[in-house]
Amino acid sequence: QVQLVESGGGLVQAGGSLRLSCAASGRTFSNYAMGWFRQAPGKEREFVAAISWSGGGISYADSVKGRFTISRDNAKNTVYLQMNSLKPEDTAVYYCAADTDYKRRYFSSSYEYWGQGTQVTVSS
Repeated sequence: QVQLVESGGGLVQAGGSLRLSCAASGRTFSNYAMGWFRQAPGKEREFVAAISWSGGGISYADSVKGRFTISRDNAKNTVYLQMNSLKPEDTAVYYCAADTDYKRRYFSSSYEYWGQGTQVTVSS
């Protein structure tokens, strides 16, 4: 089992920044690729970003490319999502997730473990 706890969400004005954190416990964190997904009201959960176990592989959704940065610190069992130039359309609940296979990173159904989510609200 891997337990994931997100933090760092909140209310921010358009153009602002937030940094989300996801702290992992349980099984060896460095064995897992990590992903961030988000879900806005009335919409399906969508892929935001993913990072391989080593950090050598990183992917972003086109909608966040150039604005968001995913990183991880395996010594701290934590993955981060730095979000800059936030837009109202970034408003959603953000979830981190863990999967053993980075190749499946775009598909939420592939992830084995999920956090409870953290709300991000961007006002215009």
